[in-house]
Amino acid sequence: MANGNTTAQTPPHAPAPALDAGSWAMLLLLALIWGGSFLFGRVAVLELPPLAVVFFRVSLAAVAIWAWLLARRGWPAITPRFLRDVGGMAIVNNILPFSLILYGQQEIGSGLAAIVNAMTPIWTVIIANFLTTDEKLSSRKLVGIFAGFAGVAILMGGDIVNGLSGSVLAQLAVLCATLSYGFASVYGKRFRNDDPILVASGQLSASTLIMAVIMVATGTLSDLAMPSPAAIGSVVGLALPCTAFAYVLFFSILKRAGATSVSLVTFLVPVSAILLGMLFLGEVLTGWHMAGMALIALGLIILDGRLIRIIR
Repeated sequence: MANGNTTAQTPPHAPAPALDAGSWAMLLLLALIWGGSFLFGRVAVLELPPLAVVFFRVSLAAVAIWAWLLARRGWPAITPRFLRDVGGMAIVNNILPFSLILYGQQEIGSGLAAIVNAMTPIWTVIIANFLTTDEKLSSRKLVGIFAGFAGVAILMGGDIVNGLSGSVLAQLAVLCATLSYGFASVYGKRFRNDDPILVASGQLSASTLIMAVIMVATGTLSDLAMPSPAAIGSVVGLALPCTAFAYVLFFSILKRAGATSVSLVTFLVPVSAILLGMLFLGEVLTGWHMAGMALIALGLIILDGRLIRIIR
């Protein structure tokens, strides 16, 4: 998502109660944290290459979440199957989307990146239709998908009209990141019987190893200059609160209030990112961006289905 993504699966559990005041507070905190990831990412890539930001993000987060896991639960049982599968999860849920989003954020603001990133659930529905047997498209889902893609078309079409070709390419990069997250959502089903925090720890560790190889192969580390305190703080912010702590918080809400309730964070993250971008970076959204965001939000509401059931 992260921009954390909530694709790691949790074991089946009993129906959870509706959101109470405490759960709402945790959900709003998670939305603020994940909205802040776009702010941190924008600041970091103004001084550091995207690949370097990804490497530091996953490596620091891996250390933090392993420390939490070992302190709370001790050394977990790890199977060869888990080690094999977690490498794929690292690629589609961390390395590809993190890199593509940060590449895009070299040119587009944090709020706009978060709006495009909201397409993740829409891609997930499409991919699940083809790769699973129990999550097929319905007429309602098709309408939601159409609204989402119409929103993206308006977002990018507005920038094409305004001659911002670089911005269009950056938005396409973020859109490709959401496609990767969509595959991760389906791929993550194989971890439904695994401890979700262990899955998070495993994929971050695998991401660190893969990114270390990429960094050496591309010579990225050798070309780094000392960044400013703001850039360093942004990388730490991406790694610790926006990745390691966000995973723990997400699964805490999931256990407390259930998957349907925690999915509301999808609607809240763009709002959080837009407000933070305006407050700290002076970002401004155009009318095209607002119209596109409205259509993507409409698509998510239709896919979610709760508002429709309430109206009925």
